[in-house]
Amino acid sequence: MRQNPSFTLASEDGVRGLIRENPWATLVSQTANGLVASHYPVILDEYAEGIVLLSHVGRPDEQLLELGRHPLLVVIQGAHGYISPGWYDAKPAVPTWNFVVAHLHGTPEILSDAENLAVLDRLVDHFEDRMPEPRRMRGTLENAAYAERIVAGTVGFRMRVERFVAKDKMSQNRPAATVERIITELEGDGPYASTELAREMRRVHPDVP
Repeated sequence: MRQNPSFTLASEDGVRGLIRENPWATLVSQTANGLVASHYPVILDEYAEGIVLLSHVGRPDEQLLELGRHPLLVVIQGAHGYISPGWYDAKPAVPTWNFVVAHLHGTPEILSDAENLAVLDRLVDHFEDRMPEPRRMRGTLENAAYAERIVAGTVGFRMRVERFVAKDKMSQNRPAATVERIITELEGDGPYASTELAREMRRVHPDVP
């Protein structure tokens, strides 16, 4: 991904926040049979230094991706959307697309069955915590027995991010009045309204009313 100084997301904390808010990841691997992509949720190892991802894949995908044999590209995409030139001023302009995305590079470490089961437990808890009545993976004896049976069909991994490239393109190159109008349109009811993107733009432009 080509970097642009105006839109660079350079901080580890910023990338960590992006991963927390957008855990659905694209895993891209250059294998002996060419490029392969799969899609899985990831979470952060919050106790590790740097950026460390935890997840699992189905055993067939582990073989397709040749997981652990070479570097992996993990793509995390956050809020994004179309920005009409009609939301600018009267000067000639072309449309654009605002977005936040990170490309994370590293070589996955394959986990043991016990470690994999612990990661699956953490994944379930991570998402179930928001539910009014969380369903834990090992909340009952029956659930625990079921989890231990299915773990054999999955492969857990930990990936320390060795390098990343991230962009947060939120109209930083536009005057404040234009940014305000873009946010107003995104918060409206038009065909390209996006409250999620408007929220991200407000985070990047805290001084915009």
